[in-house]
Amino acid sequence: MRVPFDPTAFPNGLNSYLLYELYLTNFAQTPITLNRIEVLDADVTGAPPIGSFDATQLKAMVQVYGAMKTADPKEKLTLPPGQSVVVFMSVVVNRKAPMPSKLIHRVIAADSMVQGAEISTRHNALHVLSPPVEGTDWLAADGPSNDEDNHHRRGIIVLDGRTVDSRRYAIDWKRVKNEVSFAGDSRDVTSYFSYGQAVLAVANGRVFMARDGLPNNIPGHNEAFHPAVPLTLDTVSGNTIVLDLGSGQFVYYMHLKPGSVLVRSGDFVRKGQMLARIGASGDAREPHLHFEVTTSSTLLFGEGVPYLIDHFRTQGGGGGQPVIHVNELPLGKSVVSFGDPEHE
Repeated sequence: MRVPFDPTAFPNGLNSYLLYELYLTNFAQTPITLNRIEVLDADVTGAPPIGSFDATQLKAMVQVYGAMKTADPKEKLTLPPGQSVVVFMSVVVNRKAPMPSKLIHRVIAADSMVQGAEISTRHNALHVLSPPVEGTDWLAADGPSNDEDNHHRRGIIVLDGRTVDSRRYAIDWKRVKNEVSFAGDSRDVTSYFSYGQAVLAVANGRVFMARDGLPNNIPGHNEAFHPAVPLTLDTVSGNTIVLDLGSGQFVYYMHLKPGSVLVRSGDFVRKGQMLARIGASGDAREPHLHFEVTTSSTLLFGEGVPYLIDHFRTQGGGGGQPVIHVNELPLGKSVVSFGDPEHE
């Protein structure tokens, strides 16, 4: 068992969250069936688990190397000899309780138990950023979560012979009204509430890269999606800005509107400065801002790391009062508003 990239805990509401991947390989000559995975404080012997996941939960957390989803989720929990799986881990700890600095894993199979894969919980510095967009009603689509259908969370790819997930904490910011993202013709980019909205610098910093000139796509999902240009490593992000945060972390703004990029490589920008407008270029099924922070200035090659947004509000449950968040990371499916509500 191994964890290729140690996580860093981030706060939201009453909890702190750890998102990371646990890789398991069966080197035995007989199949191994996973029954439970426990996450323990590595520095305290005999303490109860920080997190515990039974077979029912693991069915939605395990992904088999090189295989599509099996028809029977139970099959994913049985590793034949030589089989490897990724377990997408999400450990949630109440913020009133201290987060252990080191964790270790206990994997319990049908007839065996093994312990290992020690990790730290504070691997990277958490940058406090200002919002990348402004105004109200922004859906944090495929934002930080452990949902099985979250294409960012499950976004592992292999580059230079190693697995990476630059999108681990990415958010597709989409503006919504009454839970929908457009009004009118769904094939017209201007029908989307996000289209043309301002994209803002989240920190003072140097522009590492800025690219413009790729066309918008005609919006469409699944079989209806036909990109305006062939999708390659050079075009998948569309019109893009990369901002150097320092300390080996980089902000990516993707799918920008053609002709809207206002900065060039080497420019110094200040927090809140307008950089571009939201478009539908690259691998964008509809207009939105793909926003992520990674450890590399090269697209897709970095590991996605968490960050904090200095101030935002989310809708209260059941139509209650908005919840104010200070120095937290929005979770997936949150509907977020930015700025001073008295001036919106």
